[in-house]
Amino acid sequence: MSANIHPTALIEPGAEIDSTARIGPYCVIGPNVRIGAGTQIGPHCVIDGHTEIGRDNVFYRFCSIGGMPQDKKYAGEPTRLVVGDRNTVREYVTFNTGTVQDGGLTAIGSDNWIMAYVHVAHDCHIGSHTILANGVQLGGHVHVGDWAIIGGLTGVHQFCKIGKHSMTGGNSSVTQDIPPYLLSAGNPCKPRGINAEGLKRRGFDAPTIAALREAYKTLYLRGLTQEQARQAWRARQGDSPAVAQALADFEQFLDASTRGVIRP
Repeated sequence: MSANIHPTALIEPGAEIDSTARIGPYCVIGPNVRIGAGTQIGPHCVIDGHTEIGRDNVFYRFCSIGGMPQDKKYAGEPTRLVVGDRNTVREYVTFNTGTVQDGGLTAIGSDNWIMAYVHVAHDCHIGSHTILANGVQLGGHVHVGDWAIIGGLTGVHQFCKIGKHSMTGGNSSVTQDIPPYLLSAGNPCKPRGINAEGLKRRGFDAPTIAALREAYKTLYLRGLTQEQARQAWRARQGDSPAVAQALADFEQFLDASTRGVIRP
């Protein structure tokens, strides 16, 4: 056994653990688990299922990773969980594997900050550079875009989509899709404007932020239909490549929405 694996850890035959990974006291690692270089698993974690974890992640104590889906239709199929690189996963976090009804995969990107007591249900797809604050609960099939921030104790209904660079306030109840770049909050969750401060921190220039503010007003404050809002966005896509891309993100999100977007 590697010197980086605590002698009290239980490692099932078949598990693949990089020699530079560290496994803490009283962990249980299942036979279909792969753990990449430099990843640290804290005390009392259970990692099972068909689970692949990348490089340089840190899992704090008492996490349950790769557990079977909490879905009555699940019948023991070998569905998967894939976790990227450099994620920080705090205490009591749970990630479930996918179901065959939706591709059989739960996927979590890289460089995410996932705080204590977060639950990521079956078939969720989490991008990269996200922050899921304490107690966030994601129902099955939820998609979260890159750089999104979800406030503490927020519940997200199954099949919802949360767009990239959006920020949702704490204690929110999300039952419809949240477009990219938005601030939102409340029960039910409602749009509150553009996540301008977050966009500035990530290097968005002033014209792009101004265009996104205008896009928000067009969608939410001018009494237009979605098709009329789309036409207004298309008219501005010649402003600059950055503006064109941001407005295209809005339109593509509306195209992909299945639950409808949040409304004021």
